[in-house]
Amino acid sequence: ADDQRTVVDLLTDQVEFANVILINKVDLVSEQELERLKGILRHLNPEARLIACREGAIDPSEILATGLFDMERASQSAGWIKELQGQHVPETEEYGISSFIYRAHTPMHPDRFMKLIRSGAFGQVLRAKGYVWLATRDYPVLYSQAGGVKRMGASGFWWATVPEAQRPMDDPNFRAYLAKYWREPYGDRRQEIVFIGIQMDQAELTARLEACLLTPQEIQRGKWHALRDPFPKWR
Repeated sequence: ADDQRTVVDLLTDQVEFANVILINKVDLVSEQELERLKGILRHLNPEARLIACREGAIDPSEILATGLFDMERASQSAGWIKELQGQHVPETEEYGISSFIYRAHTPMHPDRFMKLIRSGAFGQVLRAKGYVWLATRDYPVLYSQAGGVKRMGASGFWWATVPEAQRPMDDPNFRAYLAKYWREPYGDRRQEIVFIGIQMDQAELTARLEACLLTPQEIQRGKWHALRDPFPKWR
């Protein structure tokens, strides 16, 4: 009852978490369509074993007691996570399947970002996930898109909002995080979204996203929390 995911959200989550994916009824599609689908699945989950079959006919040993499952590895198997970790999945050029990461250390104007989401500019995007810094919110907002379904909501906190005395400075992983993400004067606040899609125009999408960022004049004026913000109050 508490699961708010749509069917496409659930399907995408399952594909990203699986270590074996069966592609059934392959006799009903062309070889080109099958290869295109495989390319999409490899971008969504680079580590999954893909098995094509007809009428569900497979050797049971392909899916039973394979010894493949590992919780830690499965939790990191999604293509968007691989991209954030620097493990880029090569483009499937023949079918126009590609991925890229949009990064920026300037806040988003929430009204302009909402208009972009509603504009249809992400029509070629199959999957997108990552963190958005809205100028009116001082916490990360998780952006998730699966097909045409988009979701956003509060997600954790920026370390920049945590008093320095409470930061785990002795933790080497935390220091590595700071080295990778910390930028003055805003700390680890940032935009970081992975896009996976077909025939995406990366330059155009990037330009549209850049247009949503606060301008130097808006930054200088301050009072960001007074900007028009059409998003729900998640906190």
